[in-house]
Amino acid sequence: MKESEIKKDYIKKINELKKHNKLYFENSSPEISDKDYDIIKIEIQNLERKFPYLKSDFSPSSSLGFAPSKNFQKSSHRVKMLSLSNAFDIEDLKNFEKKIFNYLNKKVKFEYSVEPKIDGISASLTYKDGFLVLGTSRGDGSTGEVITENLKTIKDIPQKISSKDFPKDIDIRGEVFIKKNDFNKLKNAFANPRNAASGSLRQKNPEQTKKIPLNFVAYTYGFFESKKIKKQSDFLSSLQKWGFKINKHNKVLKTIYDLVNFHRKFERDRFELEYDVDGLVYKINSLELQKRLGFTANSPRWAIAHKFSADSAYSQIKDINIQVGRTGALTPVARIKPVNIGGVVVSNATLHNEDEIIRKDIRLGDTIKIERAGDVIPHVVLVDLKKRGRNSKKFIFPNNCPSCGSETIKEFNKTTKKHDAVRRCTNEGYDCEKIAIEKIKHFISKDAMNIDGLGKKVVENFWDLKLIRFPQDIYNLDYNKISNLEGWGDLSVSNLKYSVDQSKKVSLDKFLYAIGIRHIGIENAKLLAEHVKSIKNFIILVNKNKLNEFLNIDGIGETQINSLKKFFENKSNYKIVEKLSSLLNISDIKLNKEGKLLYNTFMFTGKLSNMSRAEAKSLIEENSGSVVSSVNKKLKYLIIGEKPTNRKVQEAKELGIKILSQKEWLKLLN
Repeated sequence: MKESEIKKDYIKKINELKKHNKLYFENSSPEISDKDYDIIKIEIQNLERKFPYLKSDFSPSSSLGFAPSKNFQKSSHRVKMLSLSNAFDIEDLKNFEKKIFNYLNKKVKFEYSVEPKIDGISASLTYKDGFLVLGTSRGDGSTGEVITENLKTIKDIPQKISSKDFPKDIDIRGEVFIKKNDFNKLKNAFANPRNAASGSLRQKNPEQTKKIPLNFVAYTYGFFESKKIKKQSDFLSSLQKWGFKINKHNKVLKTIYDLVNFHRKFERDRFELEYDVDGLVYKINSLELQKRLGFTANSPRWAIAHKFSADSAYSQIKDINIQVGRTGALTPVARIKPVNIGGVVVSNATLHNEDEIIRKDIRLGDTIKIERAGDVIPHVVLVDLKKRGRNSKKFIFPNNCPSCGSETIKEFNKTTKKHDAVRRCTNEGYDCEKIAIEKIKHFISKDAMNIDGLGKKVVENFWDLKLIRFPQDIYNLDYNKISNLEGWGDLSVSNLKYSVDQSKKVSLDKFLYAIGIRHIGIENAKLLAEHVKSIKNFIILVNKNKLNEFLNIDGIGETQINSLKKFFENKSNYKIVEKLSSLLNISDIKLNKEGKLLYNTFMFTGKLSNMSRAEAKSLIEENSGSVVSSVNKKLKYLIIGEKPTNRKVQEAKELGIKILSQKEWLKLLN
């Protein structure tokens, strides 16, 4: 199959998600089940995880939900409504627990609060002095839609709480859903129970929402300050005492094996429930540990969703195509005879890389078993060798890029002492058409410049029309020409122009992420931004060839430095950054001047007691300090733990750097 056909297939999947996003978020008239909708999102998310060039502004990996509708007033969440990481088996749970121990730097004893994951719509309720004053949807995780009056129509949601111990100011979060029996009376109007809940909550007239028998189960909090409640299970009990409904299947369990056994039983019995569930949520029960563990960019470290079993089916490989990603990665995708897996029609499956094809001996024409589980995109489990025909053909992985013809290589990994499994196009910058298009798609994505209305399909269309060749072209679009294109009216052109203009004001970290440097993800972009403070300083370091200075940043290593150097060795990349810096208003990083460690730099050596380096670093940054990775004149404090590196201690003494024990350092933080 030709490369253009692969592109069409992927665009079809993006358009499918875009269509259902519009139906769901804008029109309040969803057509597919929540499970089917989530599967589409999951497939795209994992495609992009494997192949970064596939990022889209409609991707679930680029946002925590969907931009709030223009039909509703917006409200920022005081504490973000983050998504959860997923587990599918006991190994995933063991890894989850291992990461907790690593972060805390010790094997602490804890228990889990176990709660069913109801398949509904998340909502946040703000109470002040006992009164419900604000109700919002999840939105994109940072900002939601104000749907207060609609939420007030739900009988399960108290509008006034008189309990003496009820907090004066709190955000209570939970799930809005409709029971199966109630939905049967409405199934002619809605596709499924979740869509009924979604469509009802997003009615402009609350009287219409009132007609739908919606339910609400509370399960957590957003903004909340209390020293009395110590456990998640205690908070759930308090919710019930305050008048909220909680799930009667909530439990507290101690070990991973307890979790697995309960999950197995619950999965078997779940169809007898009066509402839909798609898994169980496990939370560290101690709120103190939850606070210590904190959050990653997209999810809490202290909670995970244990999804139910995968669905699978057999199909036949019709063709294998190569997709070229933003970073030059070549990814093989099997085009298969369409097959229904768990209610979703699947027409392609990832083959991951060349080594995977060889290991599983996957050939053209083979009958294969396809599996789809949670956030894992459809993938090939095995080949049914009994059904292999004489005409099956081995797939020969290309030595040249199918887009630009450049040589492809497998890079040598100095850490593993092996060549990478992924083969990459050696073309840099914007000389490879496929890489260039994917770089632009990344540039406009939600976590980057967040240009609404300029999705993947639009980028590809504008590329074909030669309206865009480089990111800076976005800020010089010919809107008169666009208004004459099919499907573009005055309103859509006006909205696009507004989004482009809005994106001109961007934070430094988002800009550094947006330009698409390999190995510089969201977190690394933040580290770089916090170090240089301004785009002017960043460009000065590039011009003076002083990128090695970034090695002093804790969390930035040789891999990132080499990637930065390689990126800016390409003249077109440098010119693009220079041009964009003149077109955009890239905000400087402002210091939090209230932190106790302001202007102080720290470095650790030796093993810390009851605390990981990651947690220690987080504490310093929360208090406006910074962590460096080498001893130099800019270092103010060297913190020593058990068995410190003698060389670092000696260097610190020679430079007159103050040396602190862990206990002395913690005193600085009280």
